[in-house]
Amino acid sequence: MTAARPIPPSATPPLVRLTGITKRFGPVTVLHNVQLEIAPGEVHVLAGENGAGKSTLIKILAGIHTDFEGRIEYGGREARPRSPLEAGALGVAVIHQELSLIGPMSVADNIFLGRMPTRNGFVCDARQHEEARHWVRQLGLELDVRRPVEHFPIAVQQLIEIAKALSQNARVLVMDEPTSALNATEVETLFGLIRSLKARGCGIVYITHKMEEIGRIADRITVLRDGEWVGTAPAQDLSSARFIQWMVGRELGQQFPRRAPQPGAERLRLENVSVYPEGIAARPAAANISLAVRAGEILGIGGLQGSGASQLLLGLFGAYGRATRGRVLLDGQVMEFTTPRAAINAGLVLLTNDRKATGLVLSLSIIANATLAGLRELTRAGWRNPTAERAAAERTTGQVKLRAASLDLEVGALSGGNQQKVAIAKWLQTRPKVLLLDEPTRGIDVGAKREIYQLMDEWTAQGMAIVLITSEMPELITLSDRIVVMHRGELTATFTRAQATPETILAAAMGHTTASTITKAS
Repeated sequence: MTAARPIPPSATPPLVRLTGITKRFGPVTVLHNVQLEIAPGEVHVLAGENGAGKSTLIKILAGIHTDFEGRIEYGGREARPRSPLEAGALGVAVIHQELSLIGPMSVADNIFLGRMPTRNGFVCDARQHEEARHWVRQLGLELDVRRPVEHFPIAVQQLIEIAKALSQNARVLVMDEPTSALNATEVETLFGLIRSLKARGCGIVYITHKMEEIGRIADRITVLRDGEWVGTAPAQDLSSARFIQWMVGRELGQQFPRRAPQPGAERLRLENVSVYPEGIAARPAAANISLAVRAGEILGIGGLQGSGASQLLLGLFGAYGRATRGRVLLDGQVMEFTTPRAAINAGLVLLTNDRKATGLVLSLSIIANATLAGLRELTRAGWRNPTAERAAAERTTGQVKLRAASLDLEVGALSGGNQQKVAIAKWLQTRPKVLLLDEPTRGIDVGAKREIYQLMDEWTAQGMAIVLITSEMPELITLSDRIVVMHRGELTATFTRAQATPETILAAAMGHTTASTITKAS
């Protein structure tokens, strides 16, 4: 562990300063002597691997965790907020990665929840709606603020959460993975808003695992590791290599380990496959898709949000029942997957892009989650076999290098990276032939990402075929042996690894294909 050093002073007195922060959960110390300060007009990136203590520190700042050691100064005066409302009164607003919106309530009611404007004891709806429209327009949204938030897609809900924080006129705004559900245009809108907030003297604490975002917006960076403060530095003074070393405590070397591909026999072939999530009468999310992937190969699928790539994988997996048309061949045999169980039994599995909603049961133990897809093989005469389940979970979680004090822990208590490893372990239990990966590294740290890259390399070496969706361009280009690109439900291009560039992939993803740069998909 790097020896503690004082935080280099900011150019102006900080809005908030945390010193000597220590937090324990029972006998476990999750933060020890941590320090952080946020200056006006800066974006301060708080970085660290999953489990480093970032979320715990933010919850202390936001008044969620009140039992801790150390000192917090807001504007030079010590205070210990006992609730998020008290922290808000001190000028701190937090946009958590897990959205805090109430689905059945309107946009306006969510934005002003607990702070609704009243007149003579009654909520003043007209004023609330007017102010809500003002804040959502700050984010480039034009929507009916009277509608329930559950009627909007997750990307819009993310922006509504940001509007809610802005409406509090906070001096310190904490953003935890704010772009995880946003497309490129929405990200640019958010970054423009951040620049505006900086100009108004606000301090932004920004948590992200995306290196390109850190390079674009960070003024200073603080790194935590294993619950301890490693260092703070101006962004321009912290090289990528040094930053990663601070994060993981070692030099990572090549970030994307990848052996030379040695493709074998064809594993999966799609012939004119169309997927109809809304029913056969509606427009297909993916139309007339033809592609193939071989044993030992990673086929990447590129595209912008709304391309239909995720719906294609869900359709292959049987998630839409009989709403998939076309021919699907697995190891040369024509298959029809109308249920996920049928796909799993045949050797085709899907790691979804939302591990908490569709990949795991957070209230169950690691053992229960890791064996969930293969329980039939672990039962005896219809009865569960706890000994066999534990042994199977130990084997698969060992393969993914899970870090957990006990396999009896609830999955919801794990960091994001370790949750993702449990979701992967669940599918390893089924010994798949084809692994469909939809955003496998979303919301996890650089160390956990590298471990997943290594696992993908090992799986393909063993003859598994992988279909990969990722919104991170370096992952897509470096990990994929071939890349196909989708735009509005259709295949627009295919590339070899040598042909693929960010520019040509983005052009195809936007529908701007040219014969000179793009080979049409067959």
